[in-house]
Amino acid sequence: MRTALIGANGQLGTDLRLRLPGDVLALDLPEFDVTRADQVRNALHDYRPDWVINCAALTNVDACENAPAECFAVNAVGAAVVARAAAQAAARLAYISTDYVFGAAGERSQPYQEDDLPGPVNTYGVCKLAGEHLSLAHCPDALIVRTCGLYGHAGARGKGGNFVETMLRLADNGQKVRVVNDQRLSPTATADCAAKVVELLLVNARGIVHAAAQGVCTWFEFAREIFTLARRTVDLRPISSADYAAPARRPMFSALGSRRLAALGLTPCRSWREMLAEYLAARAPRPPEPNEIAGVECCRTSGAASRGIGPE
Repeated sequence: MRTALIGANGQLGTDLRLRLPGDVLALDLPEFDVTRADQVRNALHDYRPDWVINCAALTNVDACENAPAECFAVNAVGAAVVARAAAQAAARLAYISTDYVFGAAGERSQPYQEDDLPGPVNTYGVCKLAGEHLSLAHCPDALIVRTCGLYGHAGARGKGGNFVETMLRLADNGQKVRVVNDQRLSPTATADCAAKVVELLLVNARGIVHAAAQGVCTWFEFAREIFTLARRTVDLRPISSADYAAPARRPMFSALGSRRLAALGLTPCRSWREMLAEYLAARAPRPPEPNEIAGVECCRTSGAASRGIGPE
């Protein structure tokens, strides 16, 4: 199998590079830009892949809210550029999407399934949903993989790491931590998501498939489990989304379930607790990075507070 992997140096792309069988063409910024149609077309024409996996995205939700044109250029128009080039190269397309295409349904307690009606509540979610439609418009047999709350050892360049690493960094710095406790999701390790994407390619899946951890938790509950498993003692307390007041609205519930995996003969993803335990066991120490995650308010022991960009 020959695969062109776009966004190959990101969190998910890094784990995909380790797992994809056959020959892999790794493409990423700054040398490769999905907004450059000629560049994308030439790369795929020359390589002639069997599959094109589009992981490229602007995932900083608050930055997307403040710069909607840039968000749309990458997450929607860029998706169309890649899909058109994939079709011209006679390649199958896999587009990586997000739980943030959901959230406008109001009160909900059960994970979203593939046939549930999307309803994004922020610019990022709107642009990713547009990316899904544009991918399918140019490649009707495209595979759309939605996932949720990704964290991986490579970190997210647009967010200064990932939620797990941010929590551990705050703990090691002796900071008080305040995390939102009214946004429910299914946080997913990129290693597990990448493994499921490979399985989907190997069975030639098409259409929308959810690949996210089983189980539901809030960001606060996720943080508490991180500190418990990592044996960190932290002053951790819950806050509301209203108290945090991030620029972009977040879904109150965006956990994902999947009926399609079973229909394709594939096993479900593991629970979020299993994924987290394995991630922490394999974690290598990292140097501090100057950024925080939205939904997290960190207070230094002096009482000063800082806030930063966020998880999806």
